Amino acid sequence: MHVSHLSLADFRSYARVEVPLDPGVTTFIGSNGQGKTNLVEAIGYLATLSSHRVAADAPLVRLGADRAVIRAAITHGERQQLIEFEINPGKANRARINRSSQVRPRDVLGILRTVLFAPEDLALIKGDPSERRRFLDELIIVRSPRMAGVRQDYDRVLKQRNTLLKSAALARRHGGRRGAPTTTKSIEADLSTLDVWDQHLARTGAELLTQRHALIAALQPLTDKAYEQLAPGGGPVGLDYRGSAGDSPHHGVPGTFGASREQLYELLLGALADARKQEIERGVTLVGPHRDDLLLKLGELPAKGYASHGESWSLALALRLASYDLLRAEGESGEGGEPVLILDDVFAELDTRRRDRLAELVAPGEQVLVTAAVDEDVPGVLTGARCTVYNGRVERT
Repeated sequence: MHVSHLSLADFRSYARVEVPLDPGVTTFIGSNGQGKTNLVEAIGYLATLSSHRVAADAPLVRLGADRAVIRAAITHGERQQLIEFEINPGKANRARINRSSQVRPRDVLGILRTVLFAPEDLALIKGDPSERRRFLDELIIVRSPRMAGVRQDYDRVLKQRNTLLKSAALARRHGGRRGAPTTTKSIEADLSTLDVWDQHLARTGAELLTQRHALIAALQPLTDKAYEQLAPGGGPVGLDYRGSAGDSPHHGVPGTFGASREQLYELLLGALADARKQEIERGVTLVGPHRDDLLLKLGELPAKGYASHGESWSLALALRLASYDLLRAEGESGEGGEPVLILDDVFAELDTRRRDRLAELVAPGEQVLVTAAVDEDVPGVLTGARCTVYNGRVERT
């Protein structure tokens, strides 16, 4: 699989740009602020429907424009597909496939598969649990695009449940006084629906947890291998899952990791019941995949707080390389194809040894897109097309 052409309109710094691309390695060279990262960000967006740099869509639209359009031609064996995605901040985004009538935005998921590594990935090691949850869920959706719907359903139920809990908490604080936002009687009636919301949350949450557990089990040996290749003798790497539900004595579940979907459903229901009083007092859902974390270890110690800067970089790289190896192996046995590998300003952050090891590992990829400030940052083994990016222009050199 590779991107054969990229077209942008009013995306980031680009009013218009057309970029033909070939298989193999393509390197975009340009000083900071010239737009090289914007190119690979657009490609990554089509694969995940999110940016690796910002949480919202508004910064992706060029200043003064109402919308941005990303258009990419994807070649997968003998098959070619055209994805067109229109980003409309504050409104619904729109998508088309092969110039057909409009489809749901999430229908484009799975057509293009990418693995993107960027300086922001250091947050996988040093950042909040939300960064690691996002890493897991985005990779899950790349592996199984239908999970995008499951994730949306979970977020929708969580939002509605939190709204109910918040209203209950406010009402109880006011104690039914005149002028309170709602009456205690009406809130107690609303709280009677919590059992239904618990079931919805547990059902979608159990499916998400099942996928997360399976993904971690698949990534564990690949991450350990990748870290050993990047930093020989520095491991082993450990990947553990910390669930907010914990172990429930009420349902006979011996542990969360590796439990069946049905066991996880029962576990979540029990944990929600146990936490209900505290949740009503605090006005927020305290149990579920949205509260969990991926624990990363080097040897016996947690990476967060103990790993050096170089070790953190190597571990973040190892997670992405493991993701790449996993998707590539699954693509060879199925229809997904080898993912496009994107390395955004990575080499400048690495010492010579890690830089060369990384280059040797990724050079055989079907399509590898690299950004760098100067040519000297890119190891010589990464031969291929070179493009200069300057002031909104992309020129092959």
